[in-house]
Amino acid sequence: MTVRSGARRAAVLGSPIAHSLSPVLHRAAYAELGLQGWTYDRFEVDEQALPGFLETLGSEWAGLSLTMPLKRAVIPLLDSVSDTAASVDAVNTVVLGEDGRRTGDNTDIPGMIAALREHGIDKVDTAAILGAGATASSALAALARVCSGEIVVHVRSEARAAEMRQWAERLDVTVRIAAWDDAEQALHAPLVISTTPAGVTDALAHAVPERPAALFDVLYDPWPTVLAARWSAYGGAVVSGLDLLVHQAVLQVEQMTGRSPAPLEAMRHAGEQALVAR
Repeated sequence: MTVRSGARRAAVLGSPIAHSLSPVLHRAAYAELGLQGWTYDRFEVDEQALPGFLETLGSEWAGLSLTMPLKRAVIPLLDSVSDTAASVDAVNTVVLGEDGRRTGDNTDIPGMIAALREHGIDKVDTAAILGAGATASSALAALARVCSGEIVVHVRSEARAAEMRQWAERLDVTVRIAAWDDAEQALHAPLVISTTPAGVTDALAHAVPERPAALFDVLYDPWPTVLAARWSAYGGAVVSGLDLLVHQAVLQVEQMTGRSPAPLEAMRHAGEQALVAR
């Protein structure tokens, strides 16, 4: 892996973007790795502004992190896309070559797998997903490598159900669609992945079983969620959105800088401190 040197730039793009912890994590990595000439910023960029923004980037740019709503919009603007990103039509990482070449990848999926593995979750027989938005497709792709049996997806609309069926067929996983009204049943699965916005799962907290297994809640602010707090209180394993954010950022840092391994613990500590300060 080639190590990039000299003054280099990277940034996270999205809309809204002010809440992003990515600058905190990446800057912590640069400091730990001794990359004094590296900077990492955030820019408010939507789908319409993205092509123009990319055209302004010079050879000093090493990479971009992308959040919503750009993960799909960027794909036609790239020179190549990894198989992982192509599997869910979502790019959250763009590595910029000094020759101007743009390479897209998805570190959310391996980041989810790494976060689960860190908590001792390598394989499960069945799993449940709460929600069916953009993050749910990445969760489904991660479960394709973690779950050996049926995945139950609880959705709130038939349109979302149809999307998840398409993803399941594409990823070659066994999915059963269930109504959101039955979401309490999901909490008995060996692994529950909650991909919903803040507050949506609060009403489910009363239904956490006495001996819950594992919950992966992709939120990190506010944290803990009501569901995660109840889950933890009952002794269940909880994987947080910060776990995911750090693990996917580790992979981004390694790709953009050419330095490996990235300092996971230093990045996690910086993220925790930033959340406490909010």
